[in-house]
Amino acid sequence: MPVRNTFKRFFKLEAAGGLLLIAAAALALLVNNSPLSWLYNSFLDLPVAVRMGALEIAKPLLLWINDGLMALFFLLIGLEVKREIIQGHLSRLSQVVLPGAAAIGGMVIPALLYWALNHDDAAAMSGWAIPMATDIAFALGVLALLGKRVPVSLKLFLMTLAIIDDLGAIIVIALFYSSEMSMLSLTLALAALAGLIVMNRLGVAKLTPYLLLGLVLWVCVLKSGVHATLAGVVLALCIPLKTVRDAPSPLQLLEHALHPWVAYGILPLFAFANAGVSLSGVTLESFSHPVPMGIALGLLVGKTVGVFGLTWLAIKGGWAALPTGANWGQVLGVSVLCGIGFTMSLFVGSLAFVPGQSPFAGMDRMGILSGSIIAALAGYGLMAMASRRAPGA
Repeated sequence: MPVRNTFKRFFKLEAAGGLLLIAAAALALLVNNSPLSWLYNSFLDLPVAVRMGALEIAKPLLLWINDGLMALFFLLIGLEVKREIIQGHLSRLSQVVLPGAAAIGGMVIPALLYWALNHDDAAAMSGWAIPMATDIAFALGVLALLGKRVPVSLKLFLMTLAIIDDLGAIIVIALFYSSEMSMLSLTLALAALAGLIVMNRLGVAKLTPYLLLGLVLWVCVLKSGVHATLAGVVLALCIPLKTVRDAPSPLQLLEHALHPWVAYGILPLFAFANAGVSLSGVTLESFSHPVPMGIALGLLVGKTVGVFGLTWLAIKGGWAALPTGANWGQVLGVSVLCGIGFTMSLFVGSLAFVPGQSPFAGMDRMGILSGSIIAALAGYGLMAMASRRAPGA
């Protein structure tokens, strides 16, 4: 049962990675609100430079994490999306209808809620996409606490929903969070992309040429003004899934190799680097500002209403069926868990409100953390209660 084993491995990695994310975020909050806060900020501000002749990339460590290591996270997302589209849960329309409808609702309603609270402030409106995201690792980490009481079909529903959600986030980042373009760098990036496509069409099955040209692509995209992490997605789409003569799949080899590094290393490091909100001077009134309030309500209320509402409509309309073995209480619990934005929300927030440039930098993290934490606790509570009932209740 190779497919079943793959899912078990995925869930195990994501669940454990989600628990590690929680620990990394908690540690960041603890350290940055202690006498060691200077060490935390010095760590993130540490200058790191790479130079090859006239080419130089010099950034603080925080941006190397957000622009460099997160490109590997997006590479993994791209690999998962391509595999799911070709031979997985996105390969047939019947499999996509329910999670697809839920994902659309879970992106549109939170953005509308944020807009309703912030539409009078053009600068604040840059954060409209922040509450659209779902953190699959964090959400599955919470589900893992309930063990076998949660049906596998519901985990698959959440996984597929989150993949579609991530795909939507990628499109949003590409369209709305790119800066001024450098035509030279963009031309070189397109040339690297053409080389990747040619290798794919020629049937090149070795990973090394793809990764080397992918590194060139990343540098060019970084310098072009398009966000560098999108290079990871583009590279993923060019790596072949199938090969001749039943040779090992390059895409699956890379996906399996990357997954533990991303789950246990890159995402916890990203969480540690971005979740360390200073609570100095923070009061209850701070959360009533439209930016953190819009994000928190978008994640907690918007996600729940959007995901559950569109799921209910799709099932009651006869376009899809309730996940096998699940009940409506569990679907509501999963809908609330989708409000755990965390990783992708923090990432979009770092693009929308750049530290040192935007007056709202930091406020977004207050909204993300408060909304995600409440969604995690409420979602767990609902799932625990609903998992005691009979299926279909």
